[in-house]
Formats: sequence, C-alpha cells, structure tokens
Amino acid sequence: MDELLRINNLKTHFFTKKGVVPAVDGVSISVPQSSVIGVVGESGCGKSMTAMSIMQLVQKPGRIIDGSIELEGEDLLKYSGDNMRNIRGNKISMIFQEPMTALNPVYTVGRQVTEAIRIHHHDIDKEEAKKMALDIFNAVGIPEPDRRFNSYPHQLSGGLRQRVMIGMAMVCNPRLMIADEPTTALDVTIEAQILFLMKKLQEERGTSILLITHNLGVVAEICDYVYVMYAGKVMEQANTFELFKNTSHQYTEGLMKSIPKITAEKERLYNIKGVVPNLMKLPKGCRFCPRCEKAMPRCFMEEPPLYKVKTVVENAGEHYARCFLCESSEVMNDD
Repeated sequence: MDELLRINNLKTHFFTKKGVVPAVDGVSISVPQSSVIGVVGESGCGKSMTAMSIMQLVQKPGRIIDGSIELEGEDLLKYSGDNMRNIRGNKISMIFQEPMTALNPVYTVGRQVTEAIRIHHHDIDKEEAKKMALDIFNAVGIPEPDRRFNSYPHQLSGGLRQRVMIGMAMVCNPRLMIADEPTTALDVTIEAQILFLMKKLQEERGTSILLITHNLGVVAEICDYVYVMYAGKVMEQANTFELFKNTSHQYTEGLMKSIPKITAEKERLYNIKGVVPNLMKLPKGCRFCPRCEKAMPRCFMEEPPLYKVKTVVENAGEHYARCFLCESSEVMNDD
C-alpha cells in the first residue's frame, strides 16, 4: 500500500526555565493511503503533540528540533508559514478534542464552514459555498441542515457539534484527517455513531485518518494499525488484530488489562502501578521500567530499541516492541 505520510525520528521539545521537556522524542509513524492509523497512550505521552507537530501548530517554548514529516514525499518541515496554511484544511485537516472550544461561539456553524470552504476555494461565491456546506452537513448526518446552518455552537448537542467539526474537516476532501480524541466528551451511543461516520467517510472518500486516542476500544473498532506511545516514545506498533492477539510490551499489556470486562463480577479494576515519569527527569534505561512488573536489572541501565516480534496473525505485517523481553536478531533502526 502506498505511503501517504511518513514521520521519521520526530523530536518536539519544550525549552522551559526549569529544563527541557522532550514531549515527542524520536517518533516514527507511517500512514498508508486510505487507512486508519491509531496512536494510543495515557495523557501526557506525546500523542497530541505529535499531531500538533504534523500541523506545525506547536506553541512556544516548544520547537521541532529534529526529524522529518513527509506528506506524499514532500517534507512539511521545510515549508514556510504561507505554504503550511495552504496545506492545513486542504491536504491535512484536524478534528480537535472539544468542539465547543474549537468552534467560534459568536458565529453560526454555517458561517464557519463556508469560511473554511472559501479560504481554500477563492473562486467560489457565498451561495455556492453555502450549498457545499449543506451537502457536507447531509453527508455527516446532521438533521435539518438548513435550520442547523444558522445555529450557534451552544445551540447544538455535543454529538452535532462534533459532526460539524468532521464536516468542516472533510469539506475540502483532505488526503489526511487527524482526529484528536474525537469522542472524549460524548456518551457511548453517540461515540459509536461518530466512529461509524468517520469510518464511512474514510471508505467513501479514500481519506486516511490518524486517530489520537487513549481508548483501546475505539482502536479496536476502526483502526488498521496501532502505535502505542509512552513518555514521548513509541513502545509498540502492530496491526490491530495482531496487537490484541499478541500483546508484546508490558505497557500495552497494562492498558489491555485496564479495560473493564463485562464478564468480571466484583473484580477490582486493574491499574498500572506508579505514575507517568516527569519528562524532565526521565529514568535511566527503559522509560517504563519503574512501573513494569517484569523489569530486569538491564532495563534500569539500557534503553531498549524496537525489536521485531514474530507475528501470530496471518498477513499482519510487521510488529515491533521496545522491550528486552522481545530481543531477537532484528532491530528496527529508529535513531
């Protein structure tokens, strides 16, 4: 499958008065054409900052200090501000976590969508832009689109606001859509509808999706391939079926165990012991070893590379884990 986006050894650090915070520290991610790729991990692991780095929306004192972000072979980090403004919304769009803060409260949602259209299509007049907006409202399942067009964000439910955000992200037919925790504030029934909608649009339009989430249930629902992040690094990456069938990193194992089970009766919910490390005071060796139940003396001294794991699911592609328990002759070059 052809590669749409390639992130290689990305490093986004924050230079504060107290020290350097390596929020994203050598991350490499591949997004093939017409695929859904998941990036999963706890809060503060660097997944959202990876998305902001792709869009070049990192705020000071943050700065991308190394790596490349290639979209269809072109390194976005070499683009000027004007060039990136043409890329955002046109070739790459983004759905943010909370639509109430992402949408402007003083403008109607219709006006905001038509503005997004006219920014990238200067030859389109207001009436044609409105028609396109209404078409996209229909496509994302907004009932009574003519009436909703003139509504303000506060007049819509959370699910409808998120549908507006998805419509705004899809209106210019982007090659890649980044969805940052798109279902966080929604109840489970609306969450399922939004996930179904995103998958449907992805299949119909061929848009690739980079899904940022902490929810492995969401990953299982729509992702083709998954990257598990912890403390700024990718700890495990695999095909979704392979990851659930053959979990190979202790951190991923902990996330799996933390999922509530319907069959469990009066069973205490599992939690990973310890806390996420302070990024300015990272432990020596493996970043997860202070919380790992199978840590060896070596883990506290050396940082493991990404080892290739033998797959158990047929045609699952490559599976890598950053753990000495997976040590083999083949190591992924992620320097």
